[in-house]
Amino acid sequence: MAFILSGAAADPVPASNRPVRIVAFGDSLTAGYGLPAQAAFPAKLERALKAKGHAVEIVNAGVSGDTASRGLARLDWSVPEGTDAVIVELGANDMLLGVHPAVTRNALAEIIRRLRDRNILILLAGMRAAPNFGSAYVGEFERMYVDLAREKGVLFYPFFLDGIAAQARFSLQDGVHPNAAGIDAIVARILPDAEELVARVQAQRAM
Repeated sequence: MAFILSGAAADPVPASNRPVRIVAFGDSLTAGYGLPAQAAFPAKLERALKAKGHAVEIVNAGVSGDTASRGLARLDWSVPEGTDAVIVELGANDMLLGVHPAVTRNALAEIIRRLRDRNILILLAGMRAAPNFGSAYVGEFERMYVDLAREKGVLFYPFFLDGIAAQARFSLQDGVHPNAAGIDAIVARILPDAEELVARVQAQRAM
């Protein structure tokens, strides 16, 4: 009897029956700065996808303060084996620190390359620059996301804070990080792209 039970437990789960495993890889906007874990973006997006009938697991791999380069440095251990897809949300701290867009772009490009080498699908979330950095910086910073998405052929959500940026009712007291209502708004807007990411994983599994 023990042998039979052991053999049954060892049967592998078909890939098509496994939940889609997504890593939300970013900075404080992903981590959920100032919020309980269950109110952070990854947890709320997981619940929203499940409510739409998708079998998913989303891991919160957000680290407050991370630049794109710091994200690159921890990529391999932040995205474990068995990951199907990654939502990449990095660059806001690069902008706030005045990092040259070329440096940010190179780090993001390497993140995308390494993930694609592992057959992990990607949803790249863009960011906008504050106008006080000047039109040249703003233009180059924002254009790099568009260019990377096009050149690398990855799914693209142009602005992670779309619809909530600089709106007090969606922000914590610091005026920067989203509150619970802000996270709800982000999830609602990015949900169609997240569903497309899940669909692409399922299509890849079927090949």
